[in-house]
Amino acid sequence: MILEEAERLEVVEEMTDHFGTRYGVEIAVDVLNAINKRKHADDLSQALREDDVNQSAVSATAQAPRQEGGDGLEQGQASDSQRGTEQEEEAGINPEEKTEIQEDPALEKTDTSPGGDPENPESLTAAGATEEEIQDEQGSGSELRRCDDRMDLQPLEKEERFNTLRQLCGSQQKRLRSLRDSTGTKQEVLGRKSQCPWKETFRKERRQAPCEVLSRLHLIRYVDDKLKLSHVLEIITRHQTPRSLADFPWHFLRKVLGLDGTARNMGLGQKAKGGDDKGEMDTGETLHPLDLICAVLSCSDPFLQQEILARMAMCQFALPLLLPSLKASQCTLLLWAMRGIATTWMPHTKAKSRGPREESLVLTLMPTFSFVRLGRCSVSKSRLLNEILSPLQQPHNFFVHRDMEAGNVPRKLANGLVEISWYFPSGKKSSDLFPEPLAVTNLRGDIKSHWQEFTFLTQVSSAVFILTDGVQQSDYELLSSLQASTTTYYFILTHQDGATNEMVDSLKNLTPALKLTQSQVLVRGQDTHHAHFVEKLRRSLRDTMTGAERKGRLSDMADVARGLEMKVDEDHEACQKGKTRAGDITREIKDVAKYKRDMLRLQGDLWKELARVEKERCQMRSQGDAAPEQYQSQLTARWLHLRGQQHTCGVPPGVTKFIAALRQLAPVEKRYFLKWLALQLDHVMWGDLSRQRPQDKEKPNRLDPRRLQEADELVSAASLGVEHFMRELGQLYEAECSMLKEGNIQEHQRKFRPLPGIAAELMLEGFPVELIDGDAANIPVQWVTDLLTQLHARVEGRSRLLVVTVVGAQSTGKSTLLNAMFGLQFATGSGRGTPGAFMSLRKVAGTSQEQLGCDFLLVIDTKGLKGPQWAIPHDNELATVVIGLSDIVMVNMVMENTTETKDVLQVVAHAALRTGEIGVKPFCQLVQHDFSDGSSRPPNMALLEQLKDVAQATARTEKGKATKLSDVMRYDAENHTWCLPGLWHGAPPVAPVNPAYSKSVEELRASLFEALQKTRPENRAAKDIPQFVEWMRSLWRAAKHENITLSFRNRLLAEAYNQLSMDYTELEWGFRKAMLFWASETETSIQNQPTGTLDKRASIQLQHEVQERVRQEVGKLVEGIELCFEREAASLQLMEKHREDFLRSAEGLGKELENDCFAKCQEAVEVAKGRHRLEVALGECHRQLGKKVSGLLEQCRASEDQLDSDVLDAEFERAWRETLSELPLSPLEKYNLEKRQIREEMETQLRKDLEHLEGTARELLGEARLLSDRPALPFQMRKEYLDLSAVRGIIERFTQACWERTEALAQSLIEDCKRYTAEKAASKAGYHEVYCRELLRMVNEPLRKCPSQQRRTSALFEVELKRHILGEAAAKFQKMHEDFIRENDTLQRLERLKPQYLSMFKARYWGRHECRDWAWDFCQWCLKPALEDYVSKRLGVEIVDDLVTKGGSSTFKSRIHFQYAVLKELLEREDFNGYVQYIQSHVEFVKSRIQRQLVTHYTEKASLGGLEEKVLSTITKKVCKVLACSEAEKTQPVATFLSRFCEELRQDLVIPRDSLEVILFQTTATAGEFSARLLHLVPLLQREVLAGWKNVEVQSRLSGLPVKPQDEMFKRVFGCGEQCPFCKVPCEAGGREHGEHFASVHRPQGLDSYRCEETNVLVFDVCSSSVVSNNWFQNADTAGQLHPYKEYQQYYPAWRIQPDPSIHASDYWKFVFKEFNEQFARVYKCLPARLPEDWCRLTKEQALQSLSKSTYMSSRVRLSQQDFPGT
Repeated sequence: MILEEAERLEVVEEMTDHFGTRYGVEIAVDVLNAINKRKHADDLSQALREDDVNQSAVSATAQAPRQEGGDGLEQGQASDSQRGTEQEEEAGINPEEKTEIQEDPALEKTDTSPGGDPENPESLTAAGATEEEIQDEQGSGSELRRCDDRMDLQPLEKEERFNTLRQLCGSQQKRLRSLRDSTGTKQEVLGRKSQCPWKETFRKERRQAPCEVLSRLHLIRYVDDKLKLSHVLEIITRHQTPRSLADFPWHFLRKVLGLDGTARNMGLGQKAKGGDDKGEMDTGETLHPLDLICAVLSCSDPFLQQEILARMAMCQFALPLLLPSLKASQCTLLLWAMRGIATTWMPHTKAKSRGPREESLVLTLMPTFSFVRLGRCSVSKSRLLNEILSPLQQPHNFFVHRDMEAGNVPRKLANGLVEISWYFPSGKKSSDLFPEPLAVTNLRGDIKSHWQEFTFLTQVSSAVFILTDGVQQSDYELLSSLQASTTTYYFILTHQDGATNEMVDSLKNLTPALKLTQSQVLVRGQDTHHAHFVEKLRRSLRDTMTGAERKGRLSDMADVARGLEMKVDEDHEACQKGKTRAGDITREIKDVAKYKRDMLRLQGDLWKELARVEKERCQMRSQGDAAPEQYQSQLTARWLHLRGQQHTCGVPPGVTKFIAALRQLAPVEKRYFLKWLALQLDHVMWGDLSRQRPQDKEKPNRLDPRRLQEADELVSAASLGVEHFMRELGQLYEAECSMLKEGNIQEHQRKFRPLPGIAAELMLEGFPVELIDGDAANIPVQWVTDLLTQLHARVEGRSRLLVVTVVGAQSTGKSTLLNAMFGLQFATGSGRGTPGAFMSLRKVAGTSQEQLGCDFLLVIDTKGLKGPQWAIPHDNELATVVIGLSDIVMVNMVMENTTETKDVLQVVAHAALRTGEIGVKPFCQLVQHDFSDGSSRPPNMALLEQLKDVAQATARTEKGKATKLSDVMRYDAENHTWCLPGLWHGAPPVAPVNPAYSKSVEELRASLFEALQKTRPENRAAKDIPQFVEWMRSLWRAAKHENITLSFRNRLLAEAYNQLSMDYTELEWGFRKAMLFWASETETSIQNQPTGTLDKRASIQLQHEVQERVRQEVGKLVEGIELCFEREAASLQLMEKHREDFLRSAEGLGKELENDCFAKCQEAVEVAKGRHRLEVALGECHRQLGKKVSGLLEQCRASEDQLDSDVLDAEFERAWRETLSELPLSPLEKYNLEKRQIREEMETQLRKDLEHLEGTARELLGEARLLSDRPALPFQMRKEYLDLSAVRGIIERFTQACWERTEALAQSLIEDCKRYTAEKAASKAGYHEVYCRELLRMVNEPLRKCPSQQRRTSALFEVELKRHILGEAAAKFQKMHEDFIRENDTLQRLERLKPQYLSMFKARYWGRHECRDWAWDFCQWCLKPALEDYVSKRLGVEIVDDLVTKGGSSTFKSRIHFQYAVLKELLEREDFNGYVQYIQSHVEFVKSRIQRQLVTHYTEKASLGGLEEKVLSTITKKVCKVLACSEAEKTQPVATFLSRFCEELRQDLVIPRDSLEVILFQTTATAGEFSARLLHLVPLLQREVLAGWKNVEVQSRLSGLPVKPQDEMFKRVFGCGEQCPFCKVPCEAGGREHGEHFASVHRPQGLDSYRCEETNVLVFDVCSSSVVSNNWFQNADTAGQLHPYKEYQQYYPAWRIQPDPSIHASDYWKFVFKEFNEQFARVYKCLPARLPEDWCRLTKEQALQSLSKSTYMSSRVRLSQQDFPGT
């Protein structure tokens, strides 16, 4: 009720009359504060305090506090101190100037319980005030206390102000009376107050304070469900300045995990619109930094607490030691949270003998000094501690104090907090403040309010320093209770009024109890020089350290805390269980190196030997005289033997316990176990290293490779961490997988199958996982593959990754940079450097996933690159793999060491250029570290010049096309070069993190994300985990070879390339189909052209039309290619090098089709011209015949007798002969075709083609007849056709090979030309000279592609080959020409029309020829042949479409599919003869296979009838549409109607004009009648046409089609026709104009009859193995000289022969060789090969599996399948 009424009051006057002056003013102050009238409340409070000054005694209810079970005085004093002097210290108020407020005696009797603080709004609570209103009132407490500073008013002025305030409420008399009535009398109020549980009210407020703070921070949800590290580490692309209190927890966590020294700053960003920001701190909108830290730690799980405190320690922030509880009065000792902190320091006493010491902070033995406050203290205790611990030149705020940002804000959670900080010496006596380590604690608040915490400090400290302005009487009893304490106590008197002597004297009473000496009382008076006073304190600390008997470890404080019934965070059951399990393992470790040798055997020599064998398989350096495949088999056997040894080693006890813990413990217990194990292993390792250091007296020379290597080996041997146990698990798992694959164990016998899943869960929680083992320089591929596969499953397939990697020299802060940038936990410190490459996963927040295009950030940390002078062969491999996997590469360098930097740049440039050649182009950020001082500097431009020189030098070494780093990496020297200052601001170990460092790291991080966001439109797609795994496998496989460009094979890229090839094949067919249809329509249109329109201009126009149509179709093809590349966005950057191949193929296809179409159209024009000459003559004949027949008809009708059929026949015959005899023959002869001598014409063209020849070949041109008219004999090879002069010394060895190769080339060209000649001869067209030109082109192109010097053929070969081909063709073309003349003779054509004229004559005579008959005759004589011709032209294209899209088989989908189907069928049928034909006569085999497949498909599985009906229906619908004439056309003559009909269908149908003339002969029907009859007859005609084809054999039908489907299918699946120069496997590259030839799998060379010349034994070498071996080859191409296989591209630059991706890749052909070894030997007339033993164990199932994998016919990428042992 009071609040409801008081909301409308400004001042309360009558309260003073009603309740008395003192209590009334207090109530008025409370009410005014509650209604936000704080200015008036401040004035009233000031007057009230001035009244208290006049009191001579201060009423105090404080008594000596007792432990639990006391009378509540302890809580009362806690309240006074908490809201009084404690807050004064941190709020910037001088406690000396503040005077206590004396309570009204009447109230003292009822206000002795806790909460008696007059500044607490008890009256509001009693009157029903809400919690929110109480919080508002409490928020104004600081404003009230600021009135304490204004005590300089004179008494008269104060009285006047008070009277003025009384007068202000005159207008509110009535409402005040109402308020008084509702409140009651003073006695009633006091009665209620005595009944009101003030103690409970205050406790309730204390309990509500944490809720209020947590609510404002939006942390309520995390009170029970704790905040986890994974929540904090989610990647967001942009961090904003906090705009509300809710932003501060995340801001603090981000800053502290990023090692930012400003993490404790509490400044808000720009206020919301409408806010009033005057630059002053609004205490209602912020919190004390310690409240924020307490809130965050209280809401964090133990692992996040550990991470927070570790980062705070690096920033040299004081750490919470005793953390106040949110729910109870019991505080918590944060021992576990500090377990992860380690420090390195150099003690003065042992600096020269033992060197630096590195150990856990919790286990470091040192004295502890505690600083506490008793009552008021004029000096800031926290600031004083900062000055004690900081060097004069580098002050640092270890502890938060009042002058820091928000340091003057009242604390609400941090009262009772005990903080701890340390000092560690660096070993330099001149600069160290203390010679030994020490710890300093700081209790926040008055010891009277926090006696339990103070008691704890007295029991753990070597000395306790008590700061006070003075000791009151009640304090004596309190301090006297410490007389049993053995701790040394110091008093620091800080009163500023000059009464220091009195204060010193007052402490004499405590001398017996606390054993005080004069040196233990330190006085800081007004005249004390502050710096001298600080140094005096330091001396006191040093003196105490010297004689301190009480030194302890933080871990020992746990017992003290438990004795005082405090909580210890390590007492959690899960924590203790994890500790016990870890202890069971580490307890057995006495000597690290010995333990690793004896217990971690799998990762020792066995693993290193396995790595050596794997790399030897790739490099074959020790091959010796062994055959490549034999040596490969030996290495494989050795590899399996080593894996078998690993499998039989057994699992040592320590590893058994490790596995048991991972499998049996709950998730939280497992995390505790791993943390404990890491901590204990570090402790063991540090001890081992410290024992070894004294043996190394001399510091190794930095430039001495041997000493550096020894030092590395020493550290490596003594290094032991959780990663070594995880590495052992990986080897156990890999050995088991190998045994399973080899059939040595069964699936149910597996023991380690769950391990990858466990490791995946750890990785999701932020645990770094080893990618590359730095000790063995190898990747456990199967372990990493299955681990990541399990990870992919656990994130439900949403695993798009962006990969960030750091590379650089050793000890350049790579791990620290990543930890600061992304909040990671990569190992740092002595002996904990990254030994290889580790990867850590960070989830990307939902808001940033779309911006970055990924779900996770995968960060890879690498070991230091040491440069080439250290002769470390693994650096290039490591750099190649990680750069190839990365989207962003950060290159870490040190500006001071230019030699080391240049070496690192050389390794990076080498790796970048190698990966750039395979299409990898990550972002590059050059990060230069300047350790000279802590300031930021611009990048070293001289370093950039070095980079340019190194890149060019490396490019020359690699023989690559790139000449600078930006050619292979996305690098901009201006924007991607950074200079980071040193990490530490000062000299470690006491130096904090450099603020400039953390700021630069944040800018670098923002730059990385900004670059990634900007490039998303550039088709940069993130890989998912399966793709990442495939890339990792491919890169590692290639990195182990000497030439990564030739060795790189990636399944994902191969599948993407195959998909692009298939897409291109479809686009190519679409292009071909469009041009075939266009050519058909154009030919039809040409045939329908009127006489006289086909002149030279028409030919030019036709050429332009062809070019324009081809240009349009090429544009569509190119657009389709671009779309295909866009669909492959995930690998677009890597497929970019193939784009030009496909575009070039598109252009080449356009030229090819342009030439073909124009040639066909030219041919059609020539044929049409000849036909038009005939049609002129025939037209004249038709007119003469028409007249004669019409006259005869009139004569017959005039006869009185009815003539019978025989008479009519005789009369018609007589008239027909007369008409023909009357026709003028001389005009007709000029229209007849002349007979040409085709052989002579072709001979003339041949002579012109051979004019370039010289010598003997040219002499042949003088012969009278080059082309014989005798029947051609089969082409026979002669020794004169070979030119082996360049290899004269080894003619015997290579003559047969050259002979066979040349003969095969000749036979191939002869067969191609025969097919072309037969196709043209079957067309029944006239001969055109273009036919001869095409034959010569078909011969010249292959000969030009392979010059005679490479073919080893003479010019005579070319002459004789062309004579043979043209001689055969001339005879066929001559016959074709003569048949055409005979077919198109004028009299012959008229004779063919004679039956039609006779039929028309008889029908007209008998009067039976009606419109129905004319329509039927039109259908039979005109429409039917036109429809049949149309279907024949289109059917070939439809067959191809049907087979590709609806054939029910993928055989013709692409080259790969066709090869797979063929090879699978051959293997299933075990068709040896088929294999021989496939290998020896590949072209003929493919063509015959296609022909047989077509015939079989349409004979057994389907029928051409459906396709014929489809095509026929299309044209008949169009015909019917044209036949449907309008009303106006119905009355037109039939001739007019048919003229329009032919015109509209001139591109579709060729209507025979001869027959049409007969139909139009004396036709009397109208167009309407005629069209109606035709519409009725068309369906009947369609059925008749289809019935006529029903019984035609498929083979005959296919051979008669103008567009041969078998030829189009051959073009689709055959490719470029090139074959491997060694094993003759066909090229599989897409398109025709690709830049290089390649095949997915090569075969043993003996399958192509290759044999050893000395022994005549078939060779079983596979060229994919030979190209990585030390073998040599020699053939005619090398002029008989030996040449290394590794340099095969010197002779065959167009071929890229890649090593097999696995030992099983060639199993198909190995099995074929094994099965038919004897048969091949008999066919090739040699001895069978002596095959390796493992070949003989291959089965048909393994061969089929190999074929499926090698041709990528698997349904998906099987990441968990072991394609290759050890890859």
